[in-house]
Amino acid sequence: MTLPETETLALEQNDHVLHVTLSRPKARNAMSLKMVQELMAVFEQIEDNEAIRAVVLRGADGHFCAGGDIKDMANARMAAGQTDGDSGTDKDPFYTLNREFGRMITFANRIPQVLVVVTEGAVLGGGFGLACISDVALSAADAQFGLPETGLGIPPAQIAPFVVTRIGLTQARRLALLGARFNGHEAKALGIVHEAHDSSEALDAALSRVLKQVKRCAPRANRITKALMLGVGEQDLDTLLDGAAASFSEAVQGPEGQEGTMAFMQKRLPSWAAEE
Repeated sequence: MTLPETETLALEQNDHVLHVTLSRPKARNAMSLKMVQELMAVFEQIEDNEAIRAVVLRGADGHFCAGGDIKDMANARMAAGQTDGDSGTDKDPFYTLNREFGRMITFANRIPQVLVVVTEGAVLGGGFGLACISDVALSAADAQFGLPETGLGIPPAQIAPFVVTRIGLTQARRLALLGARFNGHEAKALGIVHEAHDSSEALDAALSRVLKQVKRCAPRANRITKALMLGVGEQDLDTLLDGAAASFSEAVQGPEGQEGTMAFMQKRLPSWAAEE
C-alpha cells in the first residue's frame, strides 16, 4: 500500500503497525488545517487495509499536540475580512477550519484498526480530543493535559462530545469550564488515559507490550468487536445484538474462527500472532 505524501506527519509502517507522528515541533505539533487534512487522508487510505492492525499516534520532539494552530485562526480571521459580506457556513473560514477537525476526529474514532495514542508534553485542545478517541492511551506522567479554549474566548466545539463520552458529563464540565491543567497521573485517574509512566523507557516498553497484545488478537475479530462496541447506544439493543449474533456466526465458521480453534487445540499461536 502506498501511503499519502505528507508534510506535517511522519509515517512509518512496521509489521502490523502504522506509526503516525505529528511533526510540527516548532509549534509543539499544533493542529493546522493541513495536518487535519493529512490525518484524514491517512485514515481514509488505511480504513480497508487489514494488514494494518494498529495505528500509533504520537507527537515529535516530546510534545503530543498543543491544540489548534493560532496562525491558522489568524489566517481565517483575515479570510473572513475578505468575504465582502458573504453569509452562510460554506463562506465562513472559521466554520470550515473547526468543522474539518470535527470530521477528521469523528472518522478517526471509527477506524477499524486499534488506535493507540501516546501522549507526552502538551496534550491540549484538539490533542486532548485525540486522546479521548483512542482505544488505548499511554501517557508520560509529566504530560500536561488541558482544555484551554474557554480561556481564549472560544468553546471546545468539536471535541466536547468525545470528552463527555470518555469521562462523563460531570468531569467534562469541570475540566472545560475551568480550563484546568493536570498531569498524566490525573489523566489516568479520570479515565482519559489507561497508563501513566514516569520514564520514557517505561512508556516505550508499555507501547511495545500493547502492540504485541494487538498481534495476539485476530484482525477481523478486532474490527468486528470495535464496530460492535461503537454501536452501543446508537442502535436499538435487539437490533445491535441481532447483528452481533450474525457476526459471531460468520466469524466462528470463517477462517479466523477455524484457525483460532485449531491453534488452541494444538497448543500453538494462531497464524495471525506468529512472528514474521
